[in-house]
Amino acid sequence: MIKNILIDLDGTLTNPQTGITGSARYGLAKVGHVVDDQEDLDWIIGPPLKASLAKILGVAEQDDLAEQALLGYRERFASIGLYENEVYADVAVTLAQLQQSGYQLFLATAKPIIYAKQILDHFHLLQYFTQAYGSELSGLRSHKAELIDYILQQEQLNPAECLMVGDREHDIFAARAHGIDTIAVNYGFGSEAELTQAAPRYRIDRFAELCDVMAGLTA
Repeated sequence: MIKNILIDLDGTLTNPQTGITGSARYGLAKVGHVVDDQEDLDWIIGPPLKASLAKILGVAEQDDLAEQALLGYRERFASIGLYENEVYADVAVTLAQLQQSGYQLFLATAKPIIYAKQILDHFHLLQYFTQAYGSELSGLRSHKAELIDYILQQEQLNPAECLMVGDREHDIFAARAHGIDTIAVNYGFGSEAELTQAAPRYRIDRFAELCDVMAGLTA
C-alpha cells in the first residue's frame, strides 16, 4: 500500500522555464558565453544545473568556469528568476486532496532547498508537504538517486510504500534504483522519447489525474 508520495518540483508542480533559462543565459553571459535567445535551453530544467552549464561551456563540471556560471545564475535566480514561475493547473487542489486522503507528501527536487521552499511558500503549496527536500548550494544531493536515498533514511520510509512523481528520466531512474514505483507527468520537460525509454509505471497528462491513479491503486 502506498503511504508516501515523493514529488518533483520543476516541470511537475510548476513551470519554471522563464526563470531558469533566463538566469542560465545571464550566468553564461557573465563568463563570456552568450547564448542566443532563440537557442532552446529547456533541456537544462531538471538535471543538476552545474553539469548542464558545464556541457554548454564545453568544460568539465569541476572547472572553475562552470562554477562561475552557476554563481552568476544564482545571482539572478535568487532575486528575479525564482518568481518567474507558474503553478500548473489543479496542483493546489490535488495536493490538498492527497493530503486529506492520508498520504504523506514529500518534495524531492534537485533544486537547492533554500530556493525550493521559497517557491512553495510563495505559491502557498508548502502547507501540503510533510517535509520538503532538495539539494544544498554546495551541490550535495543534487543527483536524484542521492536525494531519494537521503529522504528514505531521514524519514525512515519503506520504499515499497512510496511513489515518485516527476517529469524527467532522472526522476524515474533514481526512484527505480531504490525500488520505488513511478509516475511521469507528460506536460513537463521530459520528451516523449525520454519518458518512453524511462518506462515509468504510469503516465498522466494532468497533475489532477494523480488522484485517479492513487484511487486505482487502493481499489
